[in-house]
Amino acid sequence: MARPIVVFDLDGTLVDTAPDLLDSLNHTLDAGGVARTDLAGFRQFVGHGGRVMIERAYQAQRRDFAAGEHDRLFALFLEHYGANVPGQSKPYPGVVEALDRLRDADYLLAVCTNKTEELSKRLLVGLGLSGYFAAICGQDTFAFRKPDPRHLTETILLAGANPKHAIMVGDSRTDIDTAKAAGIPVVAVDFGYTDRHVREFEPSKIISHFDELTVPLTMQLMAAQGH
Repeated sequence: MARPIVVFDLDGTLVDTAPDLLDSLNHTLDAGGVARTDLAGFRQFVGHGGRVMIERAYQAQRRDFAAGEHDRLFALFLEHYGANVPGQSKPYPGVVEALDRLRDADYLLAVCTNKTEELSKRLLVGLGLSGYFAAICGQDTFAFRKPDPRHLTETILLAGANPKHAIMVGDSRTDIDTAKAAGIPVVAVDFGYTDRHVREFEPSKIISHFDELTVPLTMQLMAAQGH
């Protein structure tokens, strides 16, 4: 039988990166002469990567970009964020134990995130987590990204696994929609970055702590999906 795989989103799922993302977003907004945002605002903007986060922050203040301004601000965001990785970011409680549990059961593990691939890898290296993952795929790894289901399925294939033996774990509608479109069961954490509760998006299962991400649960979800 093919080795099963669990694919994780990164920000708001595996790692609490909110303090650093918010710092970099506000640094960028300062440079654009736009009012800073707070954690509540940040939760509305996050999920599709830094470029979209800046765009949503501008839209919330009914501000438009001058020609070339969006590119300049995104470059500033990446520079500031990259200079501070891993910063204050840290894995959520129970993450390391869950990764160990799955790896010991011979699962493959991967990351599928709308963060850039380089910054994702730098963050995971900085936190000592990169060695767990057979693939770490960001918004720029392929020519498409979440919620395009190919971002997830190609991550699974790159890790050496089969999408028919896979589970997705995420924190947002983007993750849930991606997994559903790929025909893959999805576990949603309820402590991540979303301004609406994940139950509204009808994931396969909701967990409140990584202690709940067990081998029997993943097997049950794959069996229920006919995998």
